[in-house]
Amino acid sequence: MANDPLILAIDQGTTSTRTLAFDSRGRIVCASQREFPQHYPQPGWVEHDPEDLWNTTVMTAREVMHECEMSGAGRVVAIGITNQRETTVAWDRKTGKPVHNAIVWQDRRTADTCAALTKQGLESEVAKRTGLTIDPYFSGTKLKWLLQNVPQAHRLAQDGNLAFGTVDTFLIYRLTGGKRHLTDETNASRTMLYNIHDGRWDDRMLEILGIPKDTLPDVLQSVSDFGVTDEQLLGRSVPILGVAGDQQAAAFGQACWHAGMIKSTFGTGCFLLASTGNEILPSRNGLLSTVACRTGSNNEFALEGSIFIAGAISQWLRDELGIIETAAHTEALSRAQGDNQGVYIVPAFTGLGAPHWQSSARGAVFGLTRNSDRNVMVRAAMESVVYQTRDLIDCVVADGVDVNRIRVDGGMVENKWLLQFLADILDTTIDRPDIVESTARGAAFLAGLGAGVYTDIEQLETIWRADREFTPSMDEMQRSELLSGWERAVKATLYHANLAREENG
Repeated sequence: MANDPLILAIDQGTTSTRTLAFDSRGRIVCASQREFPQHYPQPGWVEHDPEDLWNTTVMTAREVMHECEMSGAGRVVAIGITNQRETTVAWDRKTGKPVHNAIVWQDRRTADTCAALTKQGLESEVAKRTGLTIDPYFSGTKLKWLLQNVPQAHRLAQDGNLAFGTVDTFLIYRLTGGKRHLTDETNASRTMLYNIHDGRWDDRMLEILGIPKDTLPDVLQSVSDFGVTDEQLLGRSVPILGVAGDQQAAAFGQACWHAGMIKSTFGTGCFLLASTGNEILPSRNGLLSTVACRTGSNNEFALEGSIFIAGAISQWLRDELGIIETAAHTEALSRAQGDNQGVYIVPAFTGLGAPHWQSSARGAVFGLTRNSDRNVMVRAAMESVVYQTRDLIDCVVADGVDVNRIRVDGGMVENKWLLQFLADILDTTIDRPDIVESTARGAAFLAGLGAGVYTDIEQLETIWRADREFTPSMDEMQRSELLSGWERAVKATLYHANLAREENG
């Protein structure tokens, strides 16, 4: 019906931008997706052209809005934005032009800066204030690098004309014609500049990293008035009413807002969030404490485990090794290979995330024999994603959270073999939702609440449904043997990284 209210959800990811329209029952009405190039200027460096992020956002949003409204599917009443977190953009406030390529969350160029901060004994203070560990993953040291290495950024900052933002902030600025410089709490909590206890930018962290406060956006709740789009972009002005970083948006789209509920998103990376409700639970096992989406006055928090390489390993198999044609082929090849023949891949291409936080680690393959073929490599690659997830779950349990079942989403969950192996190795029931686009759906839920399309979170809970349940069937001896092989491979990878670091001083 032409009068049905629709929510436009912009999902700006690491390798592509997608825009999807959701109706009042949380169903996808239409969608558009555009990939964009990755840039690797040096080993360990990963960049995006911010104009690619912007252009793919505008193109996909226009296509979806036009298709929906011209076909009579409904009328777009609000926009929700979700984005790759930690990726750092800086631009000229007057022109809106970026001063440098975006530094992507995977980028490790600030490893030396982080090592120096750790050497100063700041790790516990940073964790206490921000809930994060000191790592190149987060935005703060990326912004510091821009200020120190890009002369234009330094000059603009001195003149008070430099604007910093994660991708959500950059898109909001552009969509509103430069009228709004904003972010939400979830994205702010991933910068290493935000005090999650006080709910504000932390003066001490700004001092430590040398960040001018006037470069930072104002911080709003995830359901807020983020401004309206310039009418020339989409044909008319549309309010932006919901914003959240991709992993918090996915948890919201999975209705994981009660303490103890867990979701794991298998996209470019893999990110597991365990809700801790209204309380911050400091991790003793290498996880992060982070802000979750909230819709009212009460704060919401989660424990998070971050794996840098998940779906990206399928791209590596396809693009660098050339042993698969599409990511979809990994399921059949893994299933055809009866076991891993003792082969383990540790995909530390950009370092290891939680719980190791070893930025100098690099990818490794163990156990190769003359019989090792492409099927073995594909299966080992897929298994590596599951083993890393098991490491995160062990940390969640050690931090005091009971794990009964896990809700999963992201592109990799189309692989049924992977989800069964996940259930077997985690020894836990896995729920796959009927709509696996949980990240975009979460953004739509947030904006829909702001627009009144959805009345409350209780209504959203009735919308979520499981498509399929995967239950463990592996015996404990086999599980233990596989995990022992993985632990040996990780220890060897870390040992090699430590040796290399010592040799390089």
